[in-house]
Amino acid sequence: MTLRGRLTAAFLTVVLGPVLLGAFFVGSTLSAVDRGRATERLGLAAAGVRTSVDALCQQLRAAADAVALVADPAARPRAADQVVGRGLAAAVQIVDTAGRTSYATIGGPAGPWQDCAADAATGPVRALAARVRLRDPAGADLGTVAAAQPVDPAFVARLAAVTGVGVTLLDDPGRITHTTEDREVRAAVLAAAREADGDRVTDTADGRYVRRVGPSPGQPLPLVLSVPGERPPGLYAALVGAVVLAALLAVLAAWRLARVTTRPLVELAGAVDRVAHGDLTARVPVRSRDEIGRLAGAFNRMTRETGSYVAALTSSRDQLRGHLTVLGDTLASTHDLQRILRVILHSAIAATGARAGAVLLLDGDGVLVGQCVEGLDGRWPTGDPADPATLRVPVGAGVLGTVAATGEPLRGRWEPVDPPTGEPSCETYVAVPFAAPRGTEPRGPDRPGHPPADDDAASAALGVLALYDRPGSDEFDDGDLVTLRTFAGHAAVAVENVRVHEEAQRLSLTDPLTGLWNYRYLRESIRREVERANRFGRMLSVLALDLDRFKDVNDTWGHAAGDAVLVEFARRVRGEIREVDLAFRQGGEEFVVLLPETDARGATIVAERLGSVVRDQPVRVEGHTGEPIAVPVTVSIGIAVYPDHAAGGQQVLDAADDALYAAKAAGRDGYRLARAPDPVPTQEIPVVAAAVSPPDGVPRAGAGDAAPVAQGGASSGPHPPRQSRGR
Repeated sequence: MTLRGRLTAAFLTVVLGPVLLGAFFVGSTLSAVDRGRATERLGLAAAGVRTSVDALCQQLRAAADAVALVADPAARPRAADQVVGRGLAAAVQIVDTAGRTSYATIGGPAGPWQDCAADAATGPVRALAARVRLRDPAGADLGTVAAAQPVDPAFVARLAAVTGVGVTLLDDPGRITHTTEDREVRAAVLAAAREADGDRVTDTADGRYVRRVGPSPGQPLPLVLSVPGERPPGLYAALVGAVVLAALLAVLAAWRLARVTTRPLVELAGAVDRVAHGDLTARVPVRSRDEIGRLAGAFNRMTRETGSYVAALTSSRDQLRGHLTVLGDTLASTHDLQRILRVILHSAIAATGARAGAVLLLDGDGVLVGQCVEGLDGRWPTGDPADPATLRVPVGAGVLGTVAATGEPLRGRWEPVDPPTGEPSCETYVAVPFAAPRGTEPRGPDRPGHPPADDDAASAALGVLALYDRPGSDEFDDGDLVTLRTFAGHAAVAVENVRVHEEAQRLSLTDPLTGLWNYRYLRESIRREVERANRFGRMLSVLALDLDRFKDVNDTWGHAAGDAVLVEFARRVRGEIREVDLAFRQGGEEFVVLLPETDARGATIVAERLGSVVRDQPVRVEGHTGEPIAVPVTVSIGIAVYPDHAAGGQQVLDAADDALYAAKAAGRDGYRLARAPDPVPTQEIPVVAAAVSPPDGVPRAGAGDAAPVAQGGASSGPHPPRQSRGR
């Protein structure tokens, strides 16, 4: 018998024990892993079902509240139709205290309607409904308002699409009402569901795993979830066959084992043990040129190549860690979106070995616009390669547009299309979408400028991260796709962090009660507007407003009523000023309005209009008894004009404040124009002829030949963000 034969016999004998243990371990491990994965999937699916049903119930409850809050009974049917028309509910029903239906929208689902607040369904469920009490202003019970959504095959199919498992809806006796299961497995799933208790997962004879969800408080639907097992068919038969075959061979070769011990094999076994413990420098001496000698030589080459491969992997790991460190430092140290996206793109290219790449974000018009690119020289479709914004791809067009529209990554070889879509040319590509964290973006058609989508990924899409070409024209593989998904996730977090930062900056400059700009932004804005007035030779009017006897409102009706008066006053101020004007809450009941490019005459017109709109319409607030009270409100206004009344921003604010005190002293509910300083402050500033005050002493905006403007002036130059009109 040759050495090869002896080695074969020794191998069979040595591995017989491990084969048995391995077969048992593989069988039990695969079964446990399969059941564990199925249990995990069903647990996630159950949580998703509860979340989806709870979200639907909250939406229905909000729709019912919207109808119940309408004070006018005649307007409630119209409100109910609007709720249905906006898709917040499929039907709305108003029932009086006697149980009679006073109004119901057309086309509602058939009964019975299952109440979201119920612990369990009491029969076949045709619709889910949320009910709220309907009360008059005095608190008396007028009945209920119910908003409903049908529970039909489409609803069950949506649950299945969200959770990724089969979903079956049962009726009270345990029969199937709606299901997404195939006909071949329905009976087995239903039988397993009858045996399931609580959250326990059961399996069927064909390898499916089943779990019941509900009914329970807040989730009254009796549902059954199922997933197919991933265990390979015929596994146990194959393992038994392998073990039997190994045993037969081992028995046949056992009598030859006594003469098999050789020195080369001992050396080889020792070297293998050293390698197994991490010593890749182990080598076997080559003592002959027979099979053992060739095996020793092959083992030595293998250890050398393995060492080189491990060193390359270590270097690649260290490089990737370095890129991730740079990326983490960048995300933590800056809110410059362009810089962050450049770092992400560069790191993704380095991690995958790509030659080029691009990051595109979705704009408000449904077009992907390039934000940063690298390595696209010679591949650019049109425009200037130095400007990433010239890379524009409509959503749904080409590879990048398809990725943004569907929310699914794509990879492969480039196939040019006619007409061109505006994408860079390449040989191979991989493109991954990135989306906002769940819950931060509106869905589907609610997002202006974005096409509707069928899934959450597409509806929350922010942009696409794409890489092009690898050395040797190799296509990108699944590992590259996983890596790119990681960097795309960083890109999504970066975009969302920048948006949150910008929103936080906006909130830091606004008054939380009235929504007007706050005192901090007033100081910044008065300086900027004075500088703009100097630069263009224009006027700036400042109105200081103070609600008269506001303390009496708080003392009489309470601070809640006072807050309501302040909010309503701010709304009226926004409704009477231009979009270029700025309104601020300075503190308490004191407000300031900046009127750029407005003279004294225009400012007095605005003051008269503000005084009238406040005086003529008392503010309705809720009194101590809950009854609405009409509170009469008046406002005193002081007016100052730059540069006629002051030479700087703070001085013109002080002049307007002095004029406000004069208006208060004159009896309130009126306005006063600040007096010109004596002596008039002299300051050499560039003022066009039209901005000089006329002989009548009332400064006004320019007239005549020098750039005439309309009453109150017009916008000139860049402006900071403005409040909405708020009429």
